[in-house]
Amino acid sequence: MAASKKKIGLVSLGCAKNLVDSENLLACFPKDEFEITLRPDEADVIVVNTCGFIDAAKKEAVETILEMGNYPAKLVVTGCLLYKDLDEIRKSLPEVDLFVPLSDYPRFGELVGKLLEEPVKEIDPLKRELSTALPFAYMKISEGCSNYCAFCAIPYIRGPYRSRTMEELFEEGKILYEKGVRELALVSQDPMHYGVDLPGRPKMVDLLKELTAIGFPSIRLLYLYPDEIDDEFLLYVKDNPAVEKYFDIPIQSGSDEVLKKMNRKDTRESMRKLFARIRELMPKAALRTTLIAGFSGETLENHRETLSFIQEIGFDHLGVFPYSREEGTMGYAIRPVIPHPERERRAQEIMDAQRKISVGLLKKRVGETMDAYVLAGEKGKYSLRSYWNAPDDIDGKIFLDTDVELKRGDRVRVEIDSSFVYDLHAKLLAVL
Repeated sequence: MAASKKKIGLVSLGCAKNLVDSENLLACFPKDEFEITLRPDEADVIVVNTCGFIDAAKKEAVETILEMGNYPAKLVVTGCLLYKDLDEIRKSLPEVDLFVPLSDYPRFGELVGKLLEEPVKEIDPLKRELSTALPFAYMKISEGCSNYCAFCAIPYIRGPYRSRTMEELFEEGKILYEKGVRELALVSQDPMHYGVDLPGRPKMVDLLKELTAIGFPSIRLLYLYPDEIDDEFLLYVKDNPAVEKYFDIPIQSGSDEVLKKMNRKDTRESMRKLFARIRELMPKAALRTTLIAGFSGETLENHRETLSFIQEIGFDHLGVFPYSREEGTMGYAIRPVIPHPERERRAQEIMDAQRKISVGLLKKRVGETMDAYVLAGEKGKYSLRSYWNAPDDIDGKIFLDTDVELKRGDRVRVEIDSSFVYDLHAKLLAVL
């Protein structure tokens, strides 16, 4: 009788980039020796891939580690939480059997293999155990960041920006396509910075051409810095049907004074011109942004400038976070510090304004035709994703009622027939 396989559980916290890392980690465990389980109570080893971006993420990471520590499995912790004060973390979390900080990522297989007394492979960026359901997957195109925004710890956690080579990304793209991936989202801390550190300095447009040639019908970019988007890129997106007309551009603030404090390169006027140009070239393009409310030194007038800016631009999707002061960042020393209740109040005021904006914008989409993927559903009721909504469950949803039997991953053509505050409803035109 063959020996039973050991079971591995993994909890991935934080962003999509962390999720790709988690998929790489899962691929380190040979399938003839290990199998993945979603039940921590039956796992032989549990890996927690943490986020340490802001205080709330650190708190969630610690709570998750403590929860997983209640199970008899060997407990391995890795990820961004461990970028500093590792000795203190070790002392405070004795239930953890092994910590693998980012500096030890190249030795992940060696370290975990010793713990489990089983052979474990080292991380290979081309080998992933996909956790997203087909036909969708993320692709991480770089590591680190060199922007040093005053509110952000990522450059300190992950180091300077490093692009993956075009050759490696093309090879990964072919592998993903052969696995059945048709909807690809490119993720990076700074996607438009891609290639500046590579020989020949390829651009994002060059990478998109390579990935389009593989055959992906849907490619989406997430988290674009406004100051790095040029006309060459916009014209390419406009003319390439495979690249979604979806622009996730975190502006962080609509006040020049606050943007300067944040060490951002944008201005209110430069961003105004950018969004006008996108709408000129692609009138139906979806715009998404992220804001920080109550950054240290932000006055009420600065806050009102942000409110007026989002009302002027009219973002399809908007997220806002109360500012989280992170020790070690440039923003930590800025004064005056806005009291947390006031940060929360300003964030809520922004969302109240966005709710009204969203209602008006969605009404204008009634009658629009979209191609979309079926995400889930049964008994004639389905949820869809089109160019208008990204795969990270932050945007609204598209709902479809039909007697036609559909399954996840089916591509359909629909017409939007009604709208809600953040969601759309559609009728089926065709199964593609």
